[in-house]
Amino acid sequence: MLETQAYECPYCGEPVEAVLDLSAGDQQYIEDCPVCCRPIVFDVQTDGVQWSLDVRGENE
Repeated sequence: MLETQAYECPYCGEPVEAVLDLSAGDQQYIEDCPVCCRPIVFDVQTDGVQWSLDVRGENE
């Protein structure tokens, strides 16, 4: 269950896109911004049907 979600980097503000694997359930992980290379915390919440993505800087 892959979904694509656009978001803005909390550091540089550039629009980027993430591919989310919703089959793993709720998850939190860190990926570097493909533009400025700073670490972004991804927080994915899902109940199997609905889902949400929250991104924030590592020190927020």
